[in-house]
Amino acid sequence: MNKCDNKSWRNDAVAKVTGKAKYTDDLKVHNLLHAVPVYTNSVHAKIIDIDFKDVEKQPNIVCVITAKDIRGRNRFGQIYHDCPIFADDKIRHNGDVVAIIVAEDRNSALEAASRIKIRTEELPPILDPVKAMNPKSFLIHEKNGTNIINSHKLRHGNIKQGFENSDIIIEKKFNTSFVEHAYLEPESAVCIPRFDGVMEVYSSMQHPFSTRRFVAAALGVKLSEVEVKTVPIGGGFGGKDDTASIIAARTAVAAKITGRPVKMTYCREWSIKESYKRHPYKVNYKLGLTKNGLMKAMEIKIIADGGAYCSVSPWVTWRSTVQCCGPYVIENVKCDTCVVYTNNVYTGAFRGFGSPQINFCIEQMVDIAAEKLGISPIELRLKNMVQQNSITITGQKLSDHTVSMQEVFDKVRLKSDYDKKYINCSFGKGNKDELYGIGLAISYRGMSLGAEGADFNSAIINVQQDGSILLETGIHENGQGSESVMILILAKELGVSKDRIRYRQPSTSNIPDGGTTVASRGTLMGGGAVVVAAKNLKKKIAEVIAPKLGCSIEHVRFEDERIFVSTGISSSSYSFDEAIKEMYRTQNYPYSFGTFKAPKVSWNEKKGQGNPYFTWVYGCQVIELTINRKTGKIKLLKAYAAHDVGRAINKPMLLGQFYGGMAMGAGYALFEDLKIKDGRIEALNFNRYRIPRASDMPDMKAIIVENHDLLSPSGAKGIGEPTMELMAPAIANAIYNATGKRYLNLPIKIKMD
Repeated sequence: MNKCDNKSWRNDAVAKVTGKAKYTDDLKVHNLLHAVPVYTNSVHAKIIDIDFKDVEKQPNIVCVITAKDIRGRNRFGQIYHDCPIFADDKIRHNGDVVAIIVAEDRNSALEAASRIKIRTEELPPILDPVKAMNPKSFLIHEKNGTNIINSHKLRHGNIKQGFENSDIIIEKKFNTSFVEHAYLEPESAVCIPRFDGVMEVYSSMQHPFSTRRFVAAALGVKLSEVEVKTVPIGGGFGGKDDTASIIAARTAVAAKITGRPVKMTYCREWSIKESYKRHPYKVNYKLGLTKNGLMKAMEIKIIADGGAYCSVSPWVTWRSTVQCCGPYVIENVKCDTCVVYTNNVYTGAFRGFGSPQINFCIEQMVDIAAEKLGISPIELRLKNMVQQNSITITGQKLSDHTVSMQEVFDKVRLKSDYDKKYINCSFGKGNKDELYGIGLAISYRGMSLGAEGADFNSAIINVQQDGSILLETGIHENGQGSESVMILILAKELGVSKDRIRYRQPSTSNIPDGGTTVASRGTLMGGGAVVVAAKNLKKKIAEVIAPKLGCSIEHVRFEDERIFVSTGISSSSYSFDEAIKEMYRTQNYPYSFGTFKAPKVSWNEKKGQGNPYFTWVYGCQVIELTINRKTGKIKLLKAYAAHDVGRAINKPMLLGQFYGGMAMGAGYALFEDLKIKDGRIEALNFNRYRIPRASDMPDMKAIIVENHDLLSPSGAKGIGEPTMELMAPAIANAIYNATGKRYLNLPIKIKMD
């Protein structure tokens, strides 16, 4: 066997399955204090007074910290600085924290929390985003002068003429729900004030650099005075950025004031109460088509509930706007999107980032249109889906990568035998107790951040004298296996065994900020940086070894743990170890820094036109199900998913992303509904919040499609989000094909006659 045969594996697998991996709450530090948050029962209220004099006198209580103790900035955020570390002037949602209690032990802090007296003046809560948009509505943030956080628009072609040229017009209204991330590990932070004045932070976070910004802002110090170190994270799915960073900032303030290490670990109730959720959308769709099935015009209006704070709502809703028509070529489009402040729990990043809501709508609209036209959903999609060199609704020509929309579509149809099974759908007819349906949905997704922001990443390769290699990238390990992927990419590029490579424990003091590990960009951007750094390193090595091989550096080849001449003009070669020894002997460090910058994108905010993403991924999913005619119980039978990932680096982990996304998507479709009554979340634990069980899941089939992307140095793209965002529309279409009834609200609740 080739000794450089790098089989799929995880570098952290043994530590995690044996319990050796230490998560944030597992960390033990000498002289450690414990902190807990203090909430009110208010939803919207002015804070009159916080009385904690009696609490500070209690045994084991070290101090009570409020907004008055913040030496730096009390309000911060990813886009707008509107989210308080501690609520100061007002309570804007029921999860606002007014203080933390710091004690010698956790139980003492918990007991004291109920003794703090908070006087408030209650204000009318604004819980409906439509009402919040009314200029006469009570303002959540008075200084803004409006409850509208942000708006986007997209204009393409002539919408009036498009509808005039349409033979049929279909209009539907959709509603999606608040959804909890439901990660296994609740938020936790440990902050240690070091002797050198640096605040050392450990946290169950998704992005160390976001956490560093929040902590530095709250402490009023420079970024260099905060070092955030990475520890394993027990799930995130987008939910451990803002909230986790705020909790780390509160903990850091406590550590700074007391001069001692402080830990704050959330219970599940606090986590659900305070953390941001998936945006619920109210969406109106109007679609115009010709008799032969060509989509001529589409008009969309989107209202998103942003909750009490901005978070990343403008970025989430921008993606919704860009992808509002799904993977279809439509000449005339008008979309208006608005995200609004309310007194509900605030909303932010969640796997899919604005796509799941839109796909739920558009893919049902296509099936509705097909039925009205009397053609199959397959035929209608084939007539309108994007192909190579298609022009999108934002005016982008899809020419720089392989447009594999029809490829993934055809592969799923074949694997699932969709065309034959569709004929057997019940449509609510027949005498059988079990109604059968099969449904399909397709999508395209812009990769990485796109025009949301600066998109680049870096990698460091440091080869030691014995030939072992240290690797680090600006991508955070969120549990998805990114470290393993980076090691495999580097091993292939250098032609060495993965066993040589150790991923260095990341820290914000080791490597530059590479942006958040979101938008399915980890492998694309981090892996791209690794490839660039590896090429830089190979050039350095070749410059030293090429003269000894009697060739130019262009002819030096790295393979099978050796370095040799690729042209065959010389039979001499060096082992990798020998080459590294020669590097050190000649005082040439085998060290490399590489940066991958995303290709140029563009966006005109006024027109809603441009090239928003430099490359796209394509996916198709099918679901088979039955519904009991008497009880309405849904049984998911089989699910099929085909996605073009560019290049599959680690197939077992890739399949994990397929199956995990499909499971989460099934929950979004059928079960998950974070009910909020009068501004208060009703289900503060998993005993009342329904997520999918293993018994709810269908047999899942994954079809990996690979078209290496020329704009990605590694050839890979991403898969973290696409598999999640297609399940709800596929299930909705299957339910209709089983029952003959349309369900336009999430989660879907079957009502049988």
